[in-house]
Amino acid sequence: MVYSFLLLKIMHELSIAMGIVKIAEDETAKVKENTVTKIELEIGQLAGIEIDSLNFVWESAVKDSVLEKAIKEITIIPGKAKCADCDTVFYLENIYDSCPKCNSNFKGILQGKELRVKALEVI
Repeated sequence: MVYSFLLLKIMHELSIAMGIVKIAEDETAKVKENTVTKIELEIGQLAGIEIDSLNFVWESAVKDSVLEKAIKEITIIPGKAKCADCDTVFYLENIYDSCPKCNSNFKGILQGKELRVKALEVI
C-alpha cells in the first residue's frame, strides 16, 4: 500500500517535470536557442508538489532536453488565505488550516497554489 502511494507520488512529480521540460523547449524554440543554463521555478506550498520527489525525478525528466545542463532554482511561495467570516488574512501550511482568529474553515486562498516557470536563461 505504501509502495503504491510512493509510486503514484513520483509519477505525479515526473509528469510535472515533463510539463516543465515541454514549456522550456517551446520557449527556447521561439527564440531559436537550444540550451538553457538556468531555470527559475515558483512552487506554492499548497500546490501539492513534493519538492523532494520533483528533485528525485528531475535528472530523468531533463535528460536529452534543453534543460539537461540547466541549474534549477526553486522558490517556495507560502500559503496565504483570507477568512470568509472575519476577513483575517493569515498564512497557512496546509489547505485545511483554519483561521487563527475565529477558527473558521471558510477561506479564500490568496497564494500558495502556484506552479510557475518564472525565468529561463538561454545561450
